Amino acid sequence: MDQISYSPKGVCSRKIDITVDKDSGVIDSVKFTGGCAGNTQGVASLLVGMKVEDAISRLDGIRCGYKNTSCPDQLAQALKGYLNNNSNN
Repeated sequence: MDQISYSPKGVCSRKIDITVDKDSGVIDSVKFTGGCAGNTQGVASLLVGMKVEDAISRLDGIRCGYKNTSCPDQLAQALKGYLNNNSNN
């Protein structure tokens, strides 16, 4: 399992912890610290069992109100960083 700890920018949540099965590329767990508890728990629950690439395609670019980003978008950014770091290995 790979552990990702990401500090989101421009949103209410302060931290996103993600566990990914490195062999299958499937998300095992997601935990937001801060943010809108119901929404972040819902997003986290829906992503468990999903491939990283599928999660990115569903979440990337989602906005929160007037902001240019959102907690789901920041999660997508964390997963993009994970893929970029692992494609160089």
